[in-house]
Amino acid sequence: MKTGLDAQAPVLSRRREVGEASSRSLLMTLLGEFVLPREGTVWTSVLIRVLAIFSVEEKSARQALARIAAEGWLTAHRQGRRVRWELTAAGRGLLTDGADRIYSFGRDQGSWNHTWLVLLVTVPEVKRDLRHRLRTRLSWAGFGSPSPGVWVTPDTAHEPEARQILDELGLAAGAMSFVAGYGAIGSPGSVAAQAWDLAGVAARYEAFIGEFSGLAPRTADETLIAATRLVREWRRFPFLDPQLPAELLPARWIGTRAARLFHARHSEWAPQAQLAWDALTAEEAP
Repeated sequence: MKTGLDAQAPVLSRRREVGEASSRSLLMTLLGEFVLPREGTVWTSVLIRVLAIFSVEEKSARQALARIAAEGWLTAHRQGRRVRWELTAAGRGLLTDGADRIYSFGRDQGSWNHTWLVLLVTVPEVKRDLRHRLRTRLSWAGFGSPSPGVWVTPDTAHEPEARQILDELGLAAGAMSFVAGYGAIGSPGSVAAQAWDLAGVAARYEAFIGEFSGLAPRTADETLIAATRLVREWRRFPFLDPQLPAELLPARWIGTRAARLFHARHSEWAPQAQLAWDALTAEEAP
């Protein structure tokens, strides 16, 4: 007997999902939320059934699996005509680090000592791919750029991570770092406003709250879908929001409310979602 995932769930799984997230992003969410805690293995048929609920066609689902495997995060084990996927050591590490960041994100960061870490690193305009990789990785690490070639963060503990990024990109030899307090010219708030798009981040938080504050899944299957959507949307914020100290944020920062909502909804939905996944996996077992 098949679960309700084979039926159309009008509240949570209609075609509105089309275009909202790539199949790869959604697949990575499923792997981190449901596969990683279960010895890191899953049948292709399970992933295809769940991805179909989000309007990901089978061809696209298989292509996403192939891409993730080619990147070294998954390996395939064929059993007759069926394929069982297993997370590689690198895949486990990637998803474990991601889960730690996602589920700790938005927690109380404690007090700030008013010290900044400043990086000076330039990349020639002609090396656009390298510039993009640097921006992507430093942004994920919480850095903002108030002006070209300058990257800052109020969390000096990110210096080893920054050094690793620069080493891996071949930029460490020409870069410089400084740890210091802010001077008498200008204000720390103006640095934050120039280095990070806080208004844009606030708008994304507002949309997140609007989507999930009134959501009430009725069944275990609907809860699986809701929990997946919740984590998929929240996993964007560690990249978007640098988690600045309160002194650098607007009053009554909306990110605080969004974080409370995420952690409350995840605690509420995760147990039932995990049970729904186990039931689906049992149905697809040989």
